[in-house]
Amino acid sequence: MAMTRQQAWDLLTQYNKETFHLRHAITVEHVMGWYADQLGYGADKEFWSVVGLLHDLDFEQWPEEHCKKSQELMRQAGVEESIVRATASHGWGICVDIKPEHEMEKALFASDELTGLIGAAALMRPSKSVADMELKSLKKKFKDKKFAAGCSREVISDGAALLGWELDKLLDMTLKAMQGEEDAIEEAVRSI
Repeated sequence: MAMTRQQAWDLLTQYNKETFHLRHAITVEHVMGWYADQLGYGADKEFWSVVGLLHDLDFEQWPEEHCKKSQELMRQAGVEESIVRATASHGWGICVDIKPEHEMEKALFASDELTGLIGAAALMRPSKSVADMELKSLKKKFKDKKFAAGCSREVISDGAALLGWELDKLLDMTLKAMQGEEDAIEEAVRSI
């Protein structure tokens, strides 16, 4: 039986309490759902979204065991292996050896860090929103290594390469995803 969004949320909030981490999980959930629709996987949208929601399950409490502890926690909770594997694969080359194979895993790997960069860039804007952000503005922030220094440009670039995309395409698509989903993300964050 496929995991529902509510089951994923209950599992996430069992181990995550900080609004920062919950907001990031919700953002990636919505971006992944958007990507499912855009890339022709609309029938699997909830699966893609659940993977996005759970991808950092262990990060708040066990950052040094990231993508390893989450596999253990998910298996204890009876989460299906496809979700366990997909969420863990976003740590490929950083903390695990599970390479993203499916397009969904590649999209997660590519967009995870980028959502953080875009979110940080939005906070610098007078509107505090992605709605009026342009690609050229995002590209400037991407090139500025001091800006949102914790967001790995290398991982983002590697993610674009995994997908077989130019970096600009990944930046543009993920920005569009966050713009398209901004209202839904904010509504979900308000209900935390």
